[in-house]
Order: sequence, then C-alpha cells, then structure tokens
Amino acid sequence: MSQITGSPADGGIDIHFIGNATVLLSYGPLSVLTDPNFLHRGQYAYLGYGLVSRRLTEPAVDVEELPRLDGVVLSHLHGDHWDRRARRHLDRGVPILTTRHAARRLRVVHGFRRTAGLRTWQALTLQRGGARLTVTALPGRHAGHAVLRGLLPPVMGSLLEFGPAGRPPAVRLYISGDTLVYDGLDEITERFPAADLAILHLGGTRLPGGFLVTMDGAQGAELARRLGPRLLLPVHYGDYTVMRSPLDAFLAEADRLGLGDRVVHCGHGQRAHLTSEAGAVPTVYG
Repeated sequence: MSQITGSPADGGIDIHFIGNATVLLSYGPLSVLTDPNFLHRGQYAYLGYGLVSRRLTEPAVDVEELPRLDGVVLSHLHGDHWDRRARRHLDRGVPILTTRHAARRLRVVHGFRRTAGLRTWQALTLQRGGARLTVTALPGRHAGHAVLRGLLPPVMGSLLEFGPAGRPPAVRLYISGDTLVYDGLDEITERFPAADLAILHLGGTRLPGGFLVTMDGAQGAELARRLGPRLLLPVHYGDYTVMRSPLDAFLAEADRLGLGDRVVHCGHGQRAHLTSEAGAVPTVYG
C-alpha cells in the first residue's frame, strides 16, 4: 500500500479528495479545485438528453466551506463534474481552465467571467505568493464510438506542474479527465516526463445501451501502465448510479500488472501530501 508523507513546508502538494472527481490541491499559498461536484446523496446530476444519475455519496465538504481558490481545472461540462451547486456558489471571478466548449458556456450563459478555453497541448499559468502552477490541456476521449463522442461534451486531461516561480516544476500531476484509453494518449509520454502522481477518473460509467464512457478498472490500470507515473490515485468511482466498475476492479488489475505498490489509498474525504522526492514512501491521513 502506497502512502504520501511530508509537510507543506517541504514544497509538496496537499491533496484533499472531496468525492467523485473533486480534489482540492494546495501548494504553498496556491489552491486549485478540480471538477467541482457538491451535490448531496440522493440528488440527481443532469447528464444531458434527459439522462440523470443519482448521487450515492456525500461530498467531504460543502462548496461554501472551500478556502479561497486561485483556479478551477474542469475536465468537461457534465453534471457530475460541474453541478448546480458549483454554478450557484463559486465565485464568478475565479479563473476556470477548461475546454473551449465549457469555457464559452460558463462565460456566456452563467456569467463566470474568467474562463479560459484551452486547446489540446495549450498551457496557462497561475501564480500566488511565489508559487506557480502551469496547467497544460491534454488529449481525452469520452467515448469510443464517433457518433457518441459527438453527443457528449468535449473532455480534456490535464498536466498540473507545481513549483516556485521562476524555477523548474517541483511536482507534476496528471489528471485523466473522463477519457477512455486510446492510442492518442501515448503522445503524453512523448511530450512530458512521467508524472509524480496520476489522478485517474474511473467508475466504468455506462450509458443506456451499455456504452462505456469512463475507464473501468482494466482500462485505468492499462493507462497507468502506458504513462508510467510514480504514484496512482483512483477517483470517480462509486459516487453515482451510472458507475458500474468498483474500485476493487482497478486494484486487482493494478496488482496483476505489477502496479499495486504505486496506488495511493486515499479514499473519499481523506487527505494526503505529495512530494517529488524519488522513492518517497507516500502517507494518507484524515
């Protein structure tokens, strides 16, 4: 079992897994949130075309309890990644780094005035108090069939590179977004060094007709094998009724591929701390 250790003074990243794909990341004075989803157990997320899914879990914190945010990294505009509670309660001046599709809608329809729509491989940088975060949009594909991809919102993965301003990145995080495994993801390893931590959106989400639109356990482990990150943090599993692949399926497949010792066992509501120190034995707390 991998665990993450350290303290904020060591230049590492504090991680709070709030639930679903919502993770709060803090590096020194800089804080960013991923895929804000604060619906409560029993509430329904709207997935488009009349489809809904009931939440099965509670978020670890409510949206009003968040600290000041320097940015939001949003993989795509789906109701379990950006919900009505986020829309109502997040500061409309917070920078939102996302797909061009989501940025346009959030700006024009909902009044979030600092949205940045990123093309694949495009990067933007946030800074606060000597801390810097560069976010690069990476490829992602929400479905295998071309027709179904046309019906779903565009999705992006992202590379988050944290470090002191004016110096090389200290810690790199890969966030998969709601992608399936396909050959286009291999270009990530050609362009960037392996990440210190890969945050993998799993769950094996299936739409009516049985169409798979997020990685199940086998796909998540295969993507980890291809990208070769130092550590793996599974998220986006067991939160909604459309998710059919449990966490245990990913853990078993990771073990089979010899990746089990890379998994960070940080469950819903737990916190962890990540440093870039090679071979560091990671700790989960909370």
